[in-house]
This record gives sequence, C-alpha cells and structure tokens, in this order.
Amino acid sequence: MSSNNQIKIAVFPVAGMGTRFLPATKASPKEMLPIVDKPLIQYAAEEAVDAGIETLIFITGRNKFSIPNHFDKAYEIETELERRKKTKELELVNVLPSNIKCIYIRQNQALGLGHAVLCAKPAVGNNPFAVILADDMILSKNDGCLKQMAEKYIGLNSSIIAVEKVKKEHLHKYGIIQGSKINQSDWELKNIVEKPEIENAPSDMGVVGRYILNASIFDILENTKKGAGEEIQLTDALASQIIKEKVYAYEFEGKRFDCGNKLGFLKATIEYGLHHGELSEDLKDYLKNLDLS
Repeated sequence: MSSNNQIKIAVFPVAGMGTRFLPATKASPKEMLPIVDKPLIQYAAEEAVDAGIETLIFITGRNKFSIPNHFDKAYEIETELERRKKTKELELVNVLPSNIKCIYIRQNQALGLGHAVLCAKPAVGNNPFAVILADDMILSKNDGCLKQMAEKYIGLNSSIIAVEKVKKEHLHKYGIIQGSKINQSDWELKNIVEKPEIENAPSDMGVVGRYILNASIFDILENTKKGAGEEIQLTDALASQIIKEKVYAYEFEGKRFDCGNKLGFLKATIEYGLHHGELSEDLKDYLKNLDLS
C-alpha cells in the first residue's frame, strides 16, 4: 500500500439492474454474482483497499440490500464459527479490514453513470476520489489497476482515466479518447467521444471502469445535459473537464474482463480460477482433458 496515496475515497456505482444476466439477477444484484468464491463487488472493494482507499461509497438502487449485508458484520455466522473454532472460515467472513468505512447512497432515478457519480458529492466533498465499475475486473500480475493509477496521481494531481486498446469492430461500444501520448503508458487528453461510429473514432483507446477524478467534476456534472440513452454521461462531463483543466489517460498493466456480459464473466471465472491457490492445479488438469469436440 502506498503511504503517499492521496486518494482515500472510492465510489462504486451499483444501482444498475443487470438485465443481461436475467434470470440470475431477478432477485440478486449483478454485483453479487460470484467469480470463483467471491462476488464481483468484493474484488472491486479489495482492489480499492489495496490502493489505500479508506472510505467506500456505494451508489445503490432497489433490491441491492445484499450488498450492504455482505460488507456488514454477520454476528450469527461469526458466533457459530467461533464456537466451532473454524478460524479460517471466520477470516473469510470478515471481508474488509476494520478501519474501512462504508457509506450507502440511494440513486433514486436511473439517469446514468454521470448521475450516479454526482450522487456521491455530499459524501466526497472537495476531495479527489476514485470510481470503480465492479463489472470491469482487471487481473494484474503486480499492483492492482487502481493502485497503479493512485501512484500516477501523486505526480499529476489531475483526473486520470484507465484505457486499453480496443479492436476496431468494438470501438462503437466505448468512450474513445483523443490526445497526445506523452510516454509508454500516459496520454494527455484533448477529447473523449462516447460510443462513436467506427469511422469517426479518434483513436483505438477505449475507457474502462477505473477513474480518479478531481472534485471539480461535480460542478460539471450538475450542468451536464442528458446524452446517449437519455442519461447523464460521465464521458460528456470528462470532455468538458478536459477543456478547463488537464486530464490524463493511463494504459494500465493487467488483463481486463468485461463481466457485464456472459462470455466475459465466464472468461473471468476460468482465469481467476487458474490463479486460485486451492483450485489452480485441478482446474488446469480438467481443462487439459476437456473434450471440446
């Protein structure tokens, strides 16, 4: 954990309905779907804590009660595990360090990612903060994506968004950056275009679900009109922020899985299983002998 980290707050927009995973998400939030043995939202929270985050702000909606329940104390389970002297299982139940504060804010209208981030303003105040989209899972060999970005922020003190190279046929699904590459991993941005037509895309670098934002974004969001999908788009607000101050993009180290779709979710399950201490060898053997005919 970086002792110099200036980013102490992370926002998790978790109000979406997860319709692409119906019927699994009919009664359970998408963010609580498990990858191997932990829900998506726990991986996101752990990445934040590893980056030095101390306050987790969850922007929730209807039928999301299992998310605060997951991060809360479970007295009955803990008492029973203590009685049975199941120390290992007791450690697994306590999913966050005791010094981490969780805040839950209800997004009462489904007005998009930009609106979800704006809902966090009363809790964030004038502090820089991170935004993590839990269904973008990033498997890194060393530091997690957000920790990489937090260390970048120390020298830049400007908003930073995570980007990765996107195949041409998928450019219309992403916010695409326009800017100048200043070193191997960093870009100084001139614009961001939300889901452009392939022929109009300014680059092949797409925005993924990790952001570090200066608090100036809140005033911009309050004045951002509805964009694509009749929603308040964070991308539109960032495009306005770029005009007023420096904003950077960072090509992170790691492999991203889009767990917002079923194939990405399955890929993540396999790869995280292959990195799981208890399961990796048995899973490798199973996959080697799998009949794909």
